[in-house]
Amino acid sequence: MSTSTVRRAGPREWGGLAVLSLPTILLGLDVTVLYVALPSLAEDLRPSSTEALWIMDAYGFLIAGFLITMGTLGDRIGRRKLLMIGAAAFGAVSVVAAYSDSTELLIAARAALGIAGATLMPSTLALISNMFADQRQRSLAIGVWATSFALGMALGPVVGGAMLDRFWWGSAFLLAVPVAIVLLVAAPVMIPEYRAPRNGRFDLLSVALSLIAILPVVYAVKRFAKDGLDAPTIVAAVIGVVFTVLFVRRQGDLASPLLDVRLFTDRTFSAALSVLLIGLVGVGGSMLLITQQLQLVEDLSPVEAGLWMGPPALMMFVAAIGAPLVARRVPPGIVVAVTLALSTLGYVLLTQVSATGGIPLIVIGFGLVYLGLGAIAALGTDLVVGAAPPEKAGSASAMSETVQELGLALGVAILGSLATAVYRGRIGDEIPADTATGAAAAVGDSLADASSLGHRLPDGLLDQAKEAATSGLNVAMLVAAVGTLVLSVLSAVALRHIGTLGAEPEADEAVPGGAVPGGAVRSER
Repeated sequence: MSTSTVRRAGPREWGGLAVLSLPTILLGLDVTVLYVALPSLAEDLRPSSTEALWIMDAYGFLIAGFLITMGTLGDRIGRRKLLMIGAAAFGAVSVVAAYSDSTELLIAARAALGIAGATLMPSTLALISNMFADQRQRSLAIGVWATSFALGMALGPVVGGAMLDRFWWGSAFLLAVPVAIVLLVAAPVMIPEYRAPRNGRFDLLSVALSLIAILPVVYAVKRFAKDGLDAPTIVAAVIGVVFTVLFVRRQGDLASPLLDVRLFTDRTFSAALSVLLIGLVGVGGSMLLITQQLQLVEDLSPVEAGLWMGPPALMMFVAAIGAPLVARRVPPGIVVAVTLALSTLGYVLLTQVSATGGIPLIVIGFGLVYLGLGAIAALGTDLVVGAAPPEKAGSASAMSETVQELGLALGVAILGSLATAVYRGRIGDEIPADTATGAAAAVGDSLADASSLGHRLPDGLLDQAKEAATSGLNVAMLVAAVGTLVLSVLSAVALRHIGTLGAEPEADEAVPGGAVPGGAVRSER
């Protein structure tokens, strides 16, 4: 058996990482910047409530639906090539979105941005796995990559607010254009190309099955968060499950599948995906509820709320960079378990937030939550990508991104619905009998609707609504604390077989397909 020396990354690779961080920051920013732009956008285009939801959701739907397809497509045609195509498309469609003069055009542009965005995430992550063959360097690079996305999300409200103070709502979309230009210029110089050495037929039926499997599930989760368990939610979920089974069966029959289901037989791959999925549930729900708490209960502007989210983002940065360094001496399972235990403490602190003066506790508690997020995002993603052979890195990266998208959506659905149920239960008995029917219905539905009525509500009712919403936050965070504590214990058990980063893998930890972790990859300079 021949062995090869693993080449360590040099200045060019680290410079390439900086280039790859740009689209990652952009995608994170695009998630949150629209929340700031939506009010002025709605005033200009006058979308209906349904159209406004599609403006927000079309992007996420299409990203989730096309991640697996784009990850495998990058393996086939070249990851750098797909990255550059996606960046060019993202920049061009952003211009269309910025100058949209109708709701329909903006929804179509947001959907196209989702498809373009689906090319960027798995491509950047897979290219990092190629550029950083040394496991310790790769873990650190993935930590930087994970932090870039969180940085973009934190910057969204701040940058978007600054743009809207000076320009029209479409300017928020134009932020993508200079990023796309820099990437298109720098990528051929700083980033090596990679294509899988064995290209089979690209199965279009598998693409269709994957879309019909993923999109109904995502739709069902999002609808459940808004409308509860109704008939359309159940039908969409059933369709998604049925086509997931059909998709998996077809992949097992193909010589060159869209997704190699044999990857799931690797216990590191499966365990790390599970940790990412479950861990992101708590983060997704808490992110939604904390944002609402800052803006609707504490009465902060989106820009002010974004600034208060800066310290938690810094905590994620510390964890995402620090966890891979600690994991060189301490097994990753222990690192993940300990940081998740600290996240549990953060959720417990959030159960004590009150409706007045709760900002310091929110910042500290959510900072601890983000500490765990940084660790699982860096180490979990690295374990998923590292468990796959080099020619499947794009597919593995896409799976990592897909489960994280699903985890965030589930968190919003589960914890958001729980918080809403608590709110409605608390506020129902507080609404005076002589309150106008429309106002009573608005207050009984959500704090957002109650806040929109403002001074038209009876004295003290808005404060009571804020108290009820805070109670919903407290209960949801208690559930998240219990779930995260259980996940902490399970992580220590499920990942116990993994040694410190850079250590020799156990004999039974061979990568599916016969690849050796950290082995050579086929690249073109």
